[in-house]
Amino acid sequence: MAEMDTSSGGGHKKGPGVKKSKKLSTRVDLTPMVDLGFLLITFFIFTTTMSQPTTMPLNLPKDTDKPDEQNKLKESAAFTVMPAKDNKVYYYEGLDPSKIQAADWKTIRDAILDKKRRTDPNDFMVIIKPDKDATYKNTVDMLDEMKIDDVKRYALVDITPVEYGFVQKTEQANGIK
Repeated sequence: MAEMDTSSGGGHKKGPGVKKSKKLSTRVDLTPMVDLGFLLITFFIFTTTMSQPTTMPLNLPKDTDKPDEQNKLKESAAFTVMPAKDNKVYYYEGLDPSKIQAADWKTIRDAILDKKRRTDPNDFMVIIKPDKDATYKNTVDMLDEMKIDDVKRYALVDITPVEYGFVQKTEQANGIK
């Protein structure tokens, strides 16, 4: 039990006409205050709202009877983006990886928006292919870029060895090791 002693330790006036009063010690039991503290903590823990995880809605393609027609993509509407090491981004239009171009995170948005402006909105599709050296953050940043640029159709796909070879050649040409 907790106690609080309030008796004074000195300072008695001495002299004629001053009566000495007997000091009683006051004892306060603080155990109920501890119980009240735990009740308040419990109350606030149970009444606070827990933070909801933030997620990004992902639209999946509809099932069709003909799987060959499900993933048809016009070559002129394709835009492939490849996040790579050192926060670099490589991209090319169409389906020919030999026309690869280097960009950084500041200029990739302009390239995406330019291609989107020149392409039919129903056909435009961005293919995201992070290479082996890309970080998780770069991939998430690219998915965020799709949301920012209001790209309706995009896919996250593994990079092919041919494309990875073009990325490495471009990195060597730019002096990136």
